[in-house]
Amino acid sequence: MIYYTTLTLTHPLITIPFFSSNCLFFQIFISCLLFLFSLSSFTGCPKANSSTPMELVYPKSTNGELFPWNELRLPASVRPVNYDLSLTPNLTSMTFTGRTIINMIIQHNTKRVVLHSSEINIIKATFQVGEGKSVEVKVLEYKPWQQIAVSFPGDLKEGQVCVLTLDYTANLSHTYDGFYNSSYNDKTGAKRVLAATQFEPQAARKAFPCFDEPAFKATFLVRITREPEYIALSNMPKAKTTTLPSGMLEDEFEQTSVNMSTYLVAFIVANFTSITRNVSNTLVSVYSVPEKKEHTQYALDTASRLLQFYNTVFDIDYPLRKLDLVAIPDFLAGAMENWGLITFRETSLLVQNQSSLLDKQLIANVVAHELAHQWFGNLVTMRWWNDLWLSEGFATYWQYASLMTEFPQLYLRFKAMAKDSLNSSHPVSVSAQVNTPEQVSEMFDSITYEKGASLLLMLNSTLPDGQFRKGLLEYLRQYRGSNTVTDDLWNSITRVWTYIIDYCFWMCQVQVLPQQESVSDMMRTWTLQKGFPLVTVSRKGGEVTLTQEHFLLSTDNTTHTSSLWHIPVTYVNDSCSSAPSCRQMFTLRNKTATLKVSESVKWLKLNYMNTGFYIVHYGDEGWAALIDALKTDVSTLTPHDRASLIHNIFSLSRLGRVSFRQVLSLLDYTTNETETAPLTEALSQLSSVYRLLDKRPELGLVARMKAYILGHFGPLMDSQDWGVEESVSSQERRSALLEVACSLGRQNCTDQATALYEQWTNSNQTNRIPGDLQRAVFSVAAQSDSGWLSLLDTYRLTTYDSEKRKILQALASTQDPRRIVWILNTVLEGGIIHTQELPLVISTVSDGFAGHLFVWDFVKESWDRIIEKFPVGSYSIQSIVKSTTSQFSTQTHLEEVQGFFSSLKERGSRMRSVQEALETIRLNQHWMDRNLATLRDWL
Repeated sequence: MIYYTTLTLTHPLITIPFFSSNCLFFQIFISCLLFLFSLSSFTGCPKANSSTPMELVYPKSTNGELFPWNELRLPASVRPVNYDLSLTPNLTSMTFTGRTIINMIIQHNTKRVVLHSSEINIIKATFQVGEGKSVEVKVLEYKPWQQIAVSFPGDLKEGQVCVLTLDYTANLSHTYDGFYNSSYNDKTGAKRVLAATQFEPQAARKAFPCFDEPAFKATFLVRITREPEYIALSNMPKAKTTTLPSGMLEDEFEQTSVNMSTYLVAFIVANFTSITRNVSNTLVSVYSVPEKKEHTQYALDTASRLLQFYNTVFDIDYPLRKLDLVAIPDFLAGAMENWGLITFRETSLLVQNQSSLLDKQLIANVVAHELAHQWFGNLVTMRWWNDLWLSEGFATYWQYASLMTEFPQLYLRFKAMAKDSLNSSHPVSVSAQVNTPEQVSEMFDSITYEKGASLLLMLNSTLPDGQFRKGLLEYLRQYRGSNTVTDDLWNSITRVWTYIIDYCFWMCQVQVLPQQESVSDMMRTWTLQKGFPLVTVSRKGGEVTLTQEHFLLSTDNTTHTSSLWHIPVTYVNDSCSSAPSCRQMFTLRNKTATLKVSESVKWLKLNYMNTGFYIVHYGDEGWAALIDALKTDVSTLTPHDRASLIHNIFSLSRLGRVSFRQVLSLLDYTTNETETAPLTEALSQLSSVYRLLDKRPELGLVARMKAYILGHFGPLMDSQDWGVEESVSSQERRSALLEVACSLGRQNCTDQATALYEQWTNSNQTNRIPGDLQRAVFSVAAQSDSGWLSLLDTYRLTTYDSEKRKILQALASTQDPRRIVWILNTVLEGGIIHTQELPLVISTVSDGFAGHLFVWDFVKESWDRIIEKFPVGSYSIQSIVKSTTSQFSTQTHLEEVQGFFSSLKERGSRMRSVQEALETIRLNQHWMDRNLATLRDWL
């Protein structure tokens, strides 16, 4: 699954040790109180004495009987083999009925069958053992854990085949998960309704009772009964359609040809149209509402090319006979990788033929991500959500590797580092508790996605050419159709690498890399601990000392000397610095190590092309040498290396290792910078500082910071052409420069934007505004009354999704308090603006001076309504929390944020994103205290 993010220039368990048997009763008593406090429906404490084992504690079912299971994770005693699902949605009453027939096998003797069910009313249940008679059984339910169970007086025996049949009714969900209803207005203005699914991570249980954990793979046969004016889609091709006596149609789909996890099941009932193409024995289709059929061609072309690419590069053909890509008008995530039925937001799939290359690349990125999941995530699936990165990290890596796009991946690595530098971060592969729905949802973050992808990039750049791919092919071949943990991946790559070393030794009689550690040894240091290293460089003549420590932003100068990584340090020097052949490598395994260089070397640049997930501090002399080199010849380092220097020095300033004077000294070279990656990073970092200052009563300093930014980059901003740019890189660079210029009120930019907007409106929108300029142009227009109202009318009527999203951002950028309140309430209500856009609107409003306090008050007042739509811990909630708090930098705001979230209790107080928000505010305070005087003096 990919979540929709906006690229902007901004950058319970309490353990009580058991000491001895005479302390046991006291410890059990305290444990019981804690357990009862969190789960009031539990019936009592374990009973124990010195001679008998403790009795297990079971909760009460909804009917008052004891529920026969007491863990959030399901027992392993039963394994589903096949589901036969029949569903009949009613799009008038917004309800559905269903029958689920589960064929299962008993793994070991048990007296119970426990599975998941949520918000479902079970009418009847029957159970059959082997060829015996089907008998009606009682179903117990424990709602807090979304579990149901059937108990038996005697054991079900290992190896027995059983069938559980459940008839039920339910409401179509009004949130964005489970089997939910959605609506949109067609070209005549008439309201149209549909029903779609979103099951990842734990919402299949809202549509049908199931073993809703990734490791319980099974096959699925789906039947959907619908009214004739709709179509139905599911994971597999339709096998037949039957007309029922009622006039309804029943579509039966082929049984899945692969075993799959419940979160990948999908079905849709809607009035959609499609275009199709046969690709490598697979029918590829793109579905949309009829009015937007003409916007589907690019997605079909892209999906067709990527399917062929992945079939080749993974050496395993896509296993299904069809691949549908479906644009859904009301969809929370950016997209979801359901096997054979990938669902998307309209803005993630649909694009005009005349849209900009940058808009098309955004579509290609999402399609590439979801198609990569068909292998990484679907074919090979993580055993549990603590290893979600095996799915999302790989999909993120391949979305860029498949399209050969480098700059966005660089930006996303920096984004992941910002989160991973906080104490509230978590390891990529989490060994701690990830059990509750909130804990599972919180795994969907930039550590899982972007850091996971960054570690794969680092490993690929460390291994000899081709070995990374060979290791992945070994992993896919060995575990296809199965579930894995992180060590399975490292072991597969290590095996391939070991084969090569052994082959070279026996065939060539040469020992290759005699001290070569296993991939597992190296990568476990990166995946099993949170954070990343800071490598400090010191030099005496030809001896270079490298020292590693945990890069941890902290207000109390905490250091983690015990944290060590096996770091593949790459470096170049002044004699050869830009070509790939210049790169040298040194593995830093210990706290400190030394390497030798020629005394004639003037400077070293570590982390060539920024492929490593670490930050480098060069010391005063090292930084001075690099700054002088860039001022002499900006091209002495690659654009990626220049961007990484900018990112690193800002990060070190935040850590307190360099002064802000040194930051500004490095930025002096940027008056000669013309490349996208370093320019965008510099503008991002400076804009972040500007916005932080803008939220404080520092009007004079804000004005000087604005003057500094425009003084440095103004000439380049003014030189930008406002016509059609031919390359993605040029469009990225231009949009970054002009969005900052216009937001800071540079006259040349606002004049050009106003003129372009007037040409667009006067021509009845036939004179197209280049896609990469639309956000800047619309945002300028939205600052006037007439422009804002004009944009609102266009937003209501336009069918161009990429354009519509930029208009919404412009509307939310207004500094008019009345309109800020209106747009926040409107998006939460849904209707004119889908509620799915709330995180985007909140993020945009938060950036403005007028909006940042309004939006914080809005979130506090509307919290309960917000979490009705967006699950606690979800990516959307993480985004809302971060957007509304990340620019606070005062003790008053810290106490207010802390007090509000503490009051929420189970409604959000324990979220990791809350701890991240509090850390960020404290760090902002600390940065202000340390740097305000310097900024006043220097600027």
